[in-house]
Amino acid sequence: MLLRIHPDNPDERNLRTVVECLQDGGIVVYPTDTIYGIGCDIYKTRSVEKIYKLKGVDPNKANFSLVCYDLSHISDFTKHVDTPVYKAMKKALPGAYTFILEAGREVPKLFLSRKKTVGIRVPDNLICREIVRMLGHPIVSTSVHDNDDVLEYTTDPELIHERYGNRVDLVIDGGFGGNVPSTVIDCSNGEMILIRAGKGDPDLIL
Repeated sequence: MLLRIHPDNPDERNLRTVVECLQDGGIVVYPTDTIYGIGCDIYKTRSVEKIYKLKGVDPNKANFSLVCYDLSHISDFTKHVDTPVYKAMKKALPGAYTFILEAGREVPKLFLSRKKTVGIRVPDNLICREIVRMLGHPIVSTSVHDNDDVLEYTTDPELIHERYGNRVDLVIDGGFGGNVPSTVIDCSNGEMILIRAGKGDPDLIL
């Protein structure tokens, strides 16, 4: 199913359709402030398993993140966040950054892995943030990659639907996506270390 949602004025009825799909264990492709992502409800174990199979990755090697509405949920899924790190996150988010933090006790069970860290995203995109807000908790997120050797990411939601439509439950058309991923900052050891320079300006927080 390809569902068109206006990026600046998302219709609540359409958002509710997406939320109900997630609540039913569905897998959704959705826009962010960088590239399109594939996600599901973090509490739907079978859905998380399906995404691992869809991406063809080992749970212990996958770099999945949690997409949050704001920072209010981070204490539920991470251990203590140092004040400088929290201030940097508050300054940068919503924005095109992924912050790697030490995972709380629930994260390995949610991600079906032994990973001790978790990526936190608060994208500057109204569609995905409203979905998370209405759902009431974060969603698992991983990037939509392109099979073309030249393109790393697909930006056209209609092409994404052609490729993934029979493997996911719903694809949101929120307009063309970007092809530059988020900037990744590792804060899991109390320091802020640049892992990947992406769309977000590292100089804003480092």
